[in-house]
Amino acid sequence: MNNHLQLQIQQWLQNDPDPRTKAQLQTLVDTGNEAELSARFAGRLAFGTAGLRGVVGAGPMGMNRLVIRQTSAGLGAYLLAQFSDAAERGVIIGYDGRHDSKTFAHDAASVLAAMGIKVRLTSKVAPTPLVAFGVRHFNAAAGIVVTASHNPPEYNGYKVYWDNGAQIIPPHDAGIAAQIDLAATLPIPFMDHDSAVSTGKLIWLGDEYYECYRQGVKQAAVLRNHTAPEKVTLAYTAMHGVGAEMAETVLKDAGFTQVYSVASQREPDGDFPTVNFPNPEEKGAMDLVIAEAKKHGAMLACANDPDADRFAVAVRKDDGEYQMLTGDQVGVLFGHYLLSHAPTNQRLVGTTIVSSSLLSKVAKVFGAQSYTTLTGFKWLMNVGLVNSCANNQLLFAYEEALGYCVGDMVLDKDGLSALVAFAQLTAELIAKGQTIWDRLEQIYREHGFHLNAQVSIALKPETPNIGAYLRQHPPVEIGDVAISSTEDLKALARKYADGRVEKIDLPPSDVLTYYLANGARVIVRPSGTEPKIKCYYEVVEPMAASDSLADVQSRAKQTLDVFIKAHQASLPQ
Repeated sequence: MNNHLQLQIQQWLQNDPDPRTKAQLQTLVDTGNEAELSARFAGRLAFGTAGLRGVVGAGPMGMNRLVIRQTSAGLGAYLLAQFSDAAERGVIIGYDGRHDSKTFAHDAASVLAAMGIKVRLTSKVAPTPLVAFGVRHFNAAAGIVVTASHNPPEYNGYKVYWDNGAQIIPPHDAGIAAQIDLAATLPIPFMDHDSAVSTGKLIWLGDEYYECYRQGVKQAAVLRNHTAPEKVTLAYTAMHGVGAEMAETVLKDAGFTQVYSVASQREPDGDFPTVNFPNPEEKGAMDLVIAEAKKHGAMLACANDPDADRFAVAVRKDDGEYQMLTGDQVGVLFGHYLLSHAPTNQRLVGTTIVSSSLLSKVAKVFGAQSYTTLTGFKWLMNVGLVNSCANNQLLFAYEEALGYCVGDMVLDKDGLSALVAFAQLTAELIAKGQTIWDRLEQIYREHGFHLNAQVSIALKPETPNIGAYLRQHPPVEIGDVAISSTEDLKALARKYADGRVEKIDLPPSDVLTYYLANGARVIVRPSGTEPKIKCYYEVVEPMAASDSLADVQSRAKQTLDVFIKAHQASLPQ
C-alpha cells in the first residue's frame, strides 16, 4: 500500500466519529484489502446540483458521518460568505426514514450551530416537500434534507435547497463543493444539541410546524375544488417511507373518506422489506397497493415514493384491472385540469425537454404560457421563478419521472399535494359521469395520441464519439421521414431544414433533438463517461372519430417500434 493512501486512511480513522464505519475501515486495513481501500479513497463523493447521494460506508467516497460533517461545514462557510444575514436566517433540516438519516441530520445541525448558524431541525421524520416548504416559510438561507428518495436501502443522500426554496443550481453547487474540499482539511466545528438549544442556535420543529404545511395544503387555491370527494375511493401506499401520516391527513382534510392504506408498507422502514426497489416506476413496486385497491374496488391505486416527493397512480379500467398512468399522462391531466380552473394571473406551466410535448399544446389552447427546461426539478423551478411575475404566476410544472409541482407553495416535487389534486380531478370527473380514461381520450382526440419511450443504447467501445459524429454528419431523415428541425443544446442553436437558424435560451448541454415532419421527435443524450447514449422518443398518432383509445394506443405502439428501429439503424455501429 502506498504511503499517500496509508496517510489518508490514518487521518480518516483519527477523525471518523462513527465507531461502525471506523471498524469497517480498520477491518479492510487488517485484511490488507488494498483494492477496496483504494476505491474508497479514490476521490470524494461529488457534491453537485442534487447535493450528495451514494452508498453508505467508510471513506470519502461513501455516505457517512464524517462526510456529512465536512459537507455541512463547507455549506455553512459558503452560506456565511453569500448572505450577510445567513447566521440569523439559518437553515432548516429534515430527514427520511433510512437507517442513518436521523444521525446524519443531527450531525449537520451540530456543525452548523457551532458555526453560529441558526438551525431549525424537524423533531421526527419529514417528507421532503415539508422541508422545501419550510425554506420560504421561515425565510431561511438554505434547506437540507437527508434522503436518498427512491434509491435502494444501501444509499443515502444530502439534498440542498437555496434561499428561494428551489434546489441549488450553478454556480452554487461548485461554490459549495470548493468549500467542502477546504473544510475537509480543517478541524470541524461541532456543538451538542443541548448547548445549541440553550444558546438559541437550535430550534426543534414539532407538530406545530407539520401543521403549518397541512394548513398550507388546505388553503392552497389550486387544491380547493371540493366537488364530491365522498364519491372517490382510493388505495394508498407510502412504500415504507415517511408520507403516510401527512398523506392521509391532507386527503381527509379535503373530504376524501374512502382511503385505504397498505398497512404492511405504511410505517417508515429503511430495509424496504416488501419491495425490491422502492420506486413506484419499478416493476412490482405497485403490486400491494393495486391488490389493496382491488380488495375495495377502489378507483385509484396511489403511491408516494419513500420521501413523498413523487406521486404515482394506477387507474381502474372497465374490466376491473388497473393500469399505471405514465408520468407524462399524469402531467398532461394535471395541466389540463389546473388550466381549466386557473385565474388569469396564474397560468404559467412548465416541463422538461425529455417529457411529452403535449402539455405545451394543451397550454396553447388555454391561451397559457408554457416553458421547457433541461431535465431535473432544479431547472423547472429556478426557470419557473424567473418566468413568473404578478400577472403570470407559476401554476404547474412536471417531469416524466413522476415529479409534480401543483401551485407554488412548494418549489419542488410534492407528492402529497399532487395526491390531493389528482383525487380532486377524479372527483370532478365522477360528478360529470366521467372517468380519468374519458378525460385522457378527450385530450388525445384534440391533440393526437402522444406516446413516449426512453431507450438506453450500448455502443461498441470503438464506436466514434456519437455527439461529435452526429454534429459532423447531421441526418436529414430517420427511416423515410424528413427531419424538419434540429436543436443542438451544445451550440444552443435550432436549425430548420430550409436553413433558418434560431438561438436557444437554455444552459448548454450535450443534447441533440430531431423533430420529424410527421410530428415525431427523438432526443439523443450521449453519455460523457461510457460508450452509450440515451434516446427519448415521442410519436404523435392522430385519433379518428371511429378510434377507441385501445385502437390508437396499439397503432402508436407500432409507429413507435418502427421509429426506434429506424433511428437505431441510422446510428454509427
